[in-house]
Amino acid sequence: MNVLGVFLDSETNGLNSHIHKILEIAFKIVDLQTGELKQEYQSLIIQPFEAWEKSNPESLRINGFTWEEVKKGRTVRHVSQQILDLFSQWNIRRKEAVFICQNPSFDRVFFSQIIDPDTQEMLNWPYHWLDLASMFWAVSMDKAIRNQEPFPWELHFSKDAIAAHYHLPLEEKPHRAMNGVNHLFLCYQAVVGFPSALS
Repeated sequence: MNVLGVFLDSETNGLNSHIHKILEIAFKIVDLQTGELKQEYQSLIIQPFEAWEKSNPESLRINGFTWEEVKKGRTVRHVSQQILDLFSQWNIRRKEAVFICQNPSFDRVFFSQIIDPDTQEMLNWPYHWLDLASMFWAVSMDKAIRNQEPFPWELHFSKDAIAAHYHLPLEEKPHRAMNGVNHLFLCYQAVVGFPSALS
């Protein structure tokens, strides 16, 4: 049985999950043995205007969202049901799947605005949210010891820095969730790879 990876990214109107809201989510469900894409999903999420008024300007500068775009999104309830249905369809459960993100501590807390932690626990969803930077750290550390290359602390850990290290293109701008997922997948392929493809 092959394990599935849920490559996930989100965009928000700020960094504080107690004040700010998730505006967009995207993910790809991928077979981690073969690299085969099983399913992809992306949606804007409408939020109350009172929440939009609390937006952090720097966050909106980075992702480029406007209220005109956001108010055309789906409701949180609608997005929640779609994700529940897809995760049920693909049997996204512990020991059979993991989440993979660039910044899981950020994405996980905002993802929980869509589907609360108690529901995630009840459904036995994966509690492993793996991050690309740690993968890059481990690979770089191993290479440094074997080949006398730079140690991880001499390198940078943004996704664009990791991409540059592997001579990959930078993430497409503006920072939208599916752009982030596509770039995350590309970087993961370079850092870790898929065993069947490697063999």
